[in-house]
Amino acid sequence: MARHVRKGDLVYIRTGDDRKTVAKVLRVMPGEQKVLVEGVNVKVRHIKPSQQNPQGGTIEKEMPIHISNVSPVSDGRPTRVRFESREDGAKVRVSSRTKQAVGPELKKARKG
Repeated sequence: MARHVRKGDLVYIRTGDDRKTVAKVLRVMPGEQKVLVEGVNVKVRHIKPSQQNPQGGTIEKEMPIHISNVSPVSDGRPTRVRFESREDGAKVRVSSRTKQAVGPELKKARKG
């Protein structure tokens, strides 16, 4: 199933502590319906000493948020997305606000 956001998209965070933030999507997890967004939902994790990190300590880690809490950004404003099929068979995400394509083509339709 096609998703309204993809890796590398700029998104607007609609809910939570980081709401009204515009940031970049680092990873999409479609099975879990979650996205990992740069600098959003940062949590502190304590790590035990190991060979890679003999001191141990704390690290700040970005945690995933639900995909419904983000909207793609078009011209600096959040927008909803529709999917259209072009004449050449390409499936494209289109901004409902500006009627322009958002990101690259998703896939080519199969013939036959």
